[in-house]
Formats: sequence, C-alpha cells, structure tokens
Amino acid sequence: MNSSLGGSLPNPAPHTEPDVVPAVTHDAVVVVPGIMGSELRDTTTGNVIWGLANPGWLAKAWLTRKGLAPLQLTPAEMAGDYSRVEAPRLLQTPAWSPFLRGVEPYGKLLRTVESAVAHRDAIMTFPYDWRLPVAVNAARLAQESRGHLQRWLRHAAHAAARKKAVDERPARLVFIAHSMGGLVTYAALTTGGDSDLLADTRGVMTLGTPFAGSVVAANILNARQGGPLPLPHARLAAAAATMPAVHELLPRFLCVEDALDVRRLTPADVADLGGDKDLAKAAEDFFSTLYRQPLPHHRPVVGIRQNTVQSMKLVDGLVTASEYCFRTDTDGSVKRDAQGAPLRYQVWGDGTVHRESASLTRRTIPVFAQHGAIANGRDARRVITDFLLEDDHLGPDQAEDGIGLDMPDYTTAGTPWDCFVTGTDDPAQVECTVAATDTEWEKSVRFEATDDDKLGAEITLPTSGLYRVTAKADYGPVVTQLVFAGPDTKDTLDD
Repeated sequence: MNSSLGGSLPNPAPHTEPDVVPAVTHDAVVVVPGIMGSELRDTTTGNVIWGLANPGWLAKAWLTRKGLAPLQLTPAEMAGDYSRVEAPRLLQTPAWSPFLRGVEPYGKLLRTVESAVAHRDAIMTFPYDWRLPVAVNAARLAQESRGHLQRWLRHAAHAAARKKAVDERPARLVFIAHSMGGLVTYAALTTGGDSDLLADTRGVMTLGTPFAGSVVAANILNARQGGPLPLPHARLAAAAATMPAVHELLPRFLCVEDALDVRRLTPADVADLGGDKDLAKAAEDFFSTLYRQPLPHHRPVVGIRQNTVQSMKLVDGLVTASEYCFRTDTDGSVKRDAQGAPLRYQVWGDGTVHRESASLTRRTIPVFAQHGAIANGRDARRVITDFLLEDDHLGPDQAEDGIGLDMPDYTTAGTPWDCFVTGTDDPAQVECTVAATDTEWEKSVRFEATDDDKLGAEITLPTSGLYRVTAKADYGPVVTQLVFAGPDTKDTLDD
C-alpha cells in the first residue's frame, strides 16, 4: 500500500535487524551464595559433609546421632585453622534445614547470568565455608574477585565487548549475592583488605540479605531448649552453637519484648538461649565496625508477604518468636499506644528475613518469594538481568500483587499437616502442587477458605524425603517452599 508521500507504509510488526548489538554486559560478574548454599567437603576424609545429591543423605544428616557432627567446628577451627573443610562448588541439588525452610540450588540464577554476559568466563562463582566468620570469607572473596577481574580484563571476549560499550570503559565488577552472601560481599568491599575493590565495582545486588539479622537465627540456636521438638531442630542447634556465622545472623534490631520494654538481643541473652556468648560478642563487634562503611551502588531485592518472625520473648532460656515487629520515631523512641505498650507492626518478609532487615536503605525491589528460593524466582531473575545490563533503573519500584505460603518446614511422612495460602480467600484463584524433589511423585492441592481470610489445605506426604510446594494465583508470581518429611520418631535412623 502506497502512502500519499510516495512510499510504502512501515511494517507494523516488530522485527530485529541482524546487526543489532547483543544485549549483554561486558562487566565481570561474581555470584555469592547464601548460608548452606555451598557444598562442603572434609579434606581429611574426602567425604562431602554438606550437599550430597543422594536423596538419602538428608535423612542421614538430620536424623542420626552423628549426622551433622562433621559440620561442628573443631577446637582447631575455633582457634583459626580452617584447613579441614573446603567448599568446592555451589549447591547442586535442593537441600533442607530446620527454620530456613529449604535451600534451592542456583542453576536458574546462573543460567540467567550466563544469558546476560559477553562470555561465560566473565562469571565467577564463590562457594565458601558458610560455617565460618563473615570476615574470613570476605577476605578470600576480595582476593578472588580481584583475580577474576584481572583475568577478564585480559580476555579476548572482553576486548570485543568493550568496543560496543558506552565510552568503551573497561569492565568492572558486579556482585549478585544471596542471603548471607550479601554480608560477605559487603565486608569484602569495605573491610576485605583491597582498598581499590569498591572503586572497581559497578554494583551489588543482594537477594534476601539479613543486614540487621534475623530472629530465625535465635530460633536455630534455641531449638534444644523446651520441647518436644523434632529431632532435626535439636541436631541443628548442637552444630549451630559452634558456628560463628549463625551468631552473625542473630537480630541486631529492637526485637526482644521485655515487659513494656523493647530492646536488642545481648550476648548474655544468646548464652541463655543456647548460643555462645563469646561468638555473639565477636559478631557484635564485627558489625559495629562494618556498618561504619557505606555500601554504594547497592540494589536490595527483598521478599514480601510471607509470614516471617520479627520479634521474640526470652523467658527462662526459651525463645517465643512472633510475626510482628516494632518501630521507632526519628529520635529512637519506641512507638507506643495510649497505655504505654509498644505498638506491634506486621511487616512480613521472605519467611526468614523480614523486609526491614533486608535492606540498608528504604529503597528496595520487592518480590513475592520464600527466602531459600528467592534467587531462582522468575521476578528476581528478571531484575537481575536488568541490573547486569545497566537497565536496573527500569526495574519495578513496586511488585505486582501476589500470595504467600505459610507451612511447616518439617513434618512426618504419613501424618497430615496444614498448609495455608495468604493474600487471597478465593480457592478458585490458586493452583497448588506438592512434588518430591527426587522422584516423579506429584499431587495437586485443593484449598478451602478459612475463618481468617486465607486458604487452608491438609497435606499428607507418602514417604520420607524432600518435597517442594508450588502455589500460583491468577495474578502475581509463583511462590515455592521446600518441606522435609521425616520418619516417625520411633523409626529414627540409627548411626
């Protein structure tokens, strides 16, 4: 069809010419996993002590008397000799831990990063011994990131991609860090021993990083107190009591309800609830130094609308955690009602880290996701791609509406348990399945409306093992959570 101007109308269909510059970054990318996100190997025996692909490994680790013993720090490790354990690679298969609600591997995240870089050699993964102090891993991350950047700057693919970059600037570093990996990255850039590393970094994206800690860490250390509790929780507490990293994840905000007072957790409290007073004091000193240094070029991704513990009461050594938090005025005074009682606020989070702890500033990128799965979520991966392509300013300031999952992290095979979906009271809007992570078993879950404006369903898992619950509404993103089904207590595995 000819126009009055004597030519053909442009083709309205979108198309791409063959000489369009590929949408990739020429920067060097470092992927830093979270706690329990790296495979660990005992160098003295050659045995993998965390992260085996064998489906029977989880049951042996959590349900036998010595299953987690190799993870406990030895006296030599407590004294600073860290040669016994190495971290050869990132987690390859789903894993599970009490309170942390499962840890997904990072395969989808890595594939997303690969699609946005000029060459695979631009990517460095940083597996690390997540039991150790953040400062120890941070020093190694600083050193290895420097080496990675130098190698990439000499790479032929960098030279080719740089010619197509604006101003043809040389590559810089971009960090993508999940959970505790964000703390390791923060420390590497500010106190890691390389004073030029921060200047050579274009940006840091954190995913569910507990910058102010998490009440979940107090629950982990307290699992041996009170009772009765599932055996895996007690096993974890015994191992965690030796780990500096778990103490560095303890909450550092106003979270302890003490009559009409609200205060911070102290090292004495930590000892009372089952942790190590000296490790707690060392963590306190470490963060007081760390937070004197700003973290520029930071984009925090935070999980929202998942029920998350945010405060606690400590009575006779027993932690009672609650899903509300407290707020202060700009002068630091706690907000109170007319009778002087602290006001309680519902903030939610990603099931492990509440929203206000997951960022150093008020500016965040919210996504509907559970903590262990946030790095693999579709929405988070889309934001990561934009960040790598220097289009992060186009990312959403607000997440679309969505749902949350509320369910136990541990159950018994053959025993019914309750699963809840929050954010809707219409069963027709939600599709949900529960599937084994290592077999073809899968089952649809049908929800019914409950009295408190959410949906509930009763689920029974057929055998011991690790399962993934996946829920999707007519709107918003998919939400997933792992649950570990153990045998009946009387059937607990022997050594």
